[in-house]
Amino acid sequence: MPDPKVLAELRAFVSERDWSQFHSPENLAKSISIEAAELLECFQWNSDADQARLVEELADVLTYCYLMADRLEVDADRIVADKLQSSRSKYPADQARGKSTKYDRL
Repeated sequence: MPDPKVLAELRAFVSERDWSQFHSPENLAKSISIEAAELLECFQWNSDADQARLVEELADVLTYCYLMADRLEVDADRIVADKLQSSRSKYPADQARGKSTKYDRL
């Protein structure tokens, strides 16, 4: 999970505004996608994105991801670690190093 203090602050922020009623998994997934698009927009016309804006948009994406994990009652760190283990199996370092090829074509 994110730092317990951060998660507690997120929960308090949402609670103070009575926003949990809007935080269905569907709505949180939409918000993650919307914020990810805003992060991508930083690179819309060139790769020289403003660092401050990148950080702000990344924080928005992570915030909604943390809220989604919390809503689903899953440990964010655990699911990332599990996915990393799965990816290690799909992309053995000796076969995938330096390549962007999908695992089924290595």
